[in-house]
Amino acid sequence: MYIVIVLMLTIIVLAAAITQIGYLQITRMRVKNDLKLFKVLETAGLYSREQYESLRKNEVVIMSFDGLKLCGAAIESNPGSKHWVLLVHGYTGSRAVSTQFIDLFTEEGYNVLLIDQRRHGRSEGRFTTYGYYEKHDVQAWVRWLTEQYGEDVVIGLHGQSLGGGTVLEYLSIADPQVKLVIADCPYSDLTDLMRHQLTRVNKIPSVPFLSWVNARIRSKAGFSLDQVSPIRAVRNSSLPVMFIHGTKDNYVPTRMSVEMFEAKAEPKKLLLIEGAVHANAYHVDPEQYREGVHSFLREHIGQPMSVLQPKVAPPPPAFQLELNGSQLT
Repeated sequence: MYIVIVLMLTIIVLAAAITQIGYLQITRMRVKNDLKLFKVLETAGLYSREQYESLRKNEVVIMSFDGLKLCGAAIESNPGSKHWVLLVHGYTGSRAVSTQFIDLFTEEGYNVLLIDQRRHGRSEGRFTTYGYYEKHDVQAWVRWLTEQYGEDVVIGLHGQSLGGGTVLEYLSIADPQVKLVIADCPYSDLTDLMRHQLTRVNKIPSVPFLSWVNARIRSKAGFSLDQVSPIRAVRNSSLPVMFIHGTKDNYVPTRMSVEMFEAKAEPKKLLLIEGAVHANAYHVDPEQYREGVHSFLREHIGQPMSVLQPKVAPPPPAFQLELNGSQLT
């Protein structure tokens, strides 16, 4: 009898521990600092802290609908251009991760707004909700751009991982200034994703742990897994959406982008990068990534007028040449 009681108590404690760890990993995992993130990018040869710090940027602070301070940086590399891209990073990252994509868009004549998602970087917040609340943060940033640069501003969204899920969730409340969405390694459904990560990644049976974790998330973070399903937003959106995914992604399985692509009505595009794992498609094949994104932008937004207008060569500078005491100009 004593052994049975001890065994039951052990099971209860173990179940409670797994539930708590699952809740914390999903909503409150430790965020990486910018120095570490830049080190990863520099090692991969994608971008450097020095490059970012050398850029002229406008530090921006806005308030979320629920009173959180949200921070970002506007990089107006193409002054006068009405074309903007909002870059949304992944879980435990910050705007530092998004710097790898700056040149991808500025070389096409776009200006770029990098943001720290709630609970990440310099932004406030206690919980990550996978787009449930974050989609409203994206909307606040879109409206800031509209207020600052005019109602005729043209905006594209690019999100990676958590950012990909967030910008797809935003499709359900999209503002008219947003013309397209690019989602890099996004999840299609949060319940499906967590079931995959419990069973395939962490080797833990999803039943009954997933329901216990979900109950803890609902009571602590104010949302539930079933309330986040980007594929629902995708099905009901007429905006152009481009899905990008690595074929070797086991963290957010590649099939999720394929499923959303199949569920989405035109216009749409799917780019699978052979051999890429989670969130490293741009590193594995930057040329294919760049060409795919640029063609998608040109097809559905077009290039800014400043890029399309031919560059007029400046007149040659006046020069002086002295030859045997004579002066030629």
